[in-house]
Amino acid sequence: MIKDLTKGEPLKLILLFSVPLLIGNIFQQLYNIADLVIVGRLLGVEAFASVGAVAPLFFLITFIIVGLTNGFAVITGQRFGAKNTQGVKNSVVISIVLSLAATLFFTILCSVLMHPVLYMLNVPQNIYTNAYWYIEIVIIGLVTTTLYNLLASIIRALGDSKTPLYFLIVASIANIFLALIFIQILKMGVAGSAVAVVLSQGISVALCLIYVKKKFPILHLKKQDWLLGINEDFCNSALEHLRVGVPMSIQFSIIGLGVIVIQSVCNSFGSDVIAAVTAALRIEQIATLPMVSFGTALASFVAQNFGAKKIRRIRTGVLRTSVLSVILSIVMALIMRFWGVDIIREFIGSATNNIIEIAHQYLLISTFFYIFLSQIFIYRSALQGMGEVIFPLLASVAELLMRAFAAVYLAIKFGYIGMFYSGPIAWVSGCIVLSFGYFGSIKPIVYKVKEQTCLSKM
Repeated sequence: MIKDLTKGEPLKLILLFSVPLLIGNIFQQLYNIADLVIVGRLLGVEAFASVGAVAPLFFLITFIIVGLTNGFAVITGQRFGAKNTQGVKNSVVISIVLSLAATLFFTILCSVLMHPVLYMLNVPQNIYTNAYWYIEIVIIGLVTTTLYNLLASIIRALGDSKTPLYFLIVASIANIFLALIFIQILKMGVAGSAVAVVLSQGISVALCLIYVKKKFPILHLKKQDWLLGINEDFCNSALEHLRVGVPMSIQFSIIGLGVIVIQSVCNSFGSDVIAAVTAALRIEQIATLPMVSFGTALASFVAQNFGAKKIRRIRTGVLRTSVLSVILSIVMALIMRFWGVDIIREFIGSATNNIIEIAHQYLLISTFFYIFLSQIFIYRSALQGMGEVIFPLLASVAELLMRAFAAVYLAIKFGYIGMFYSGPIAWVSGCIVLSFGYFGSIKPIVYKVKEQTCLSKM
């Protein structure tokens, strides 16, 4: 159902919009978490570590695609907020063409360079084969990830956060059953887990397409909508999408590169540390989902209101969401500190006490800094919703530099414990840059809108 976010109480709208996103994000995490739990319990710690060793590479590629699709959807949301129906259709067509072209490029590039990349990641030989086949299969099926994220981003840009949720629930349940079938019954091992991920993503894509066809008239594309032609209007519109999508993609890829640096350092400490960090990161991803959901909801809210030139509503929405996100970050940090060990034990049934202790040490360190992470999601989303790309990009560069420096230097000085501080240090630096970026950008935008309003009344 299409939802106009330019009317009504801002925080209430953002909360209502974010609840389906939160549930959807939980089920999105189930894709990887279900696979990891099934792999860890049925195939053992080494198989679990093989998936964890290459997970950052998959995240990097996914981040690039998510950055592009989210950036394209910002333009869609702004045109919808401006009540430009034909502009919305044009945006959807261009987004599809550009997203599929990017996916084809990355699929070919990653397949060709896979072995050199895995060697650079220091993947241990005892888990190399399983790691290779897991990531290779997922990369081959990358088109399903792209199409789902693009469709979900477009649907959310039009104010509907519930529809993608329903399809994710179905796909996540299907993923669990498919993983069990491929691993336990068909004996496909770690590769079966990857096949399950791709097929379940494909289910969510099919459901999105069917629903859009039946319920979203504004997204019904006719033959003339696809006859773009290489003309000035097409080029200008494509450049408008790329102006937002490419920096967001770079920004997300920089975040992914930071995770790869950490994983490369982590892989050098052996299978136990890889398994522990893999479990801790998945648990942390669940703990921070409320912050992610608020950020995603805020981006759609800001995009529509920016298109409608309602800047005061944007400022109100950002402030109230920021406060609520701080409160939630404290609550989730306390939960992780008090019950983290129990969650880790449930996560890896065959884990040794050493693995559990390492994972718990990571959570004890990172939870102190959840407040900074929560504000990153808020201010980054607000800037992106307004089409501002420079400060989010600068923040990502700052995060990468600080994460890489801390991971390598502190790991040499203090071992894997030092590496655990790289994430928090990156969060603090990113939060500082984004805060300056938001407060520095919003004032000129306010003045510009006021000036345009005055001129229109003359």
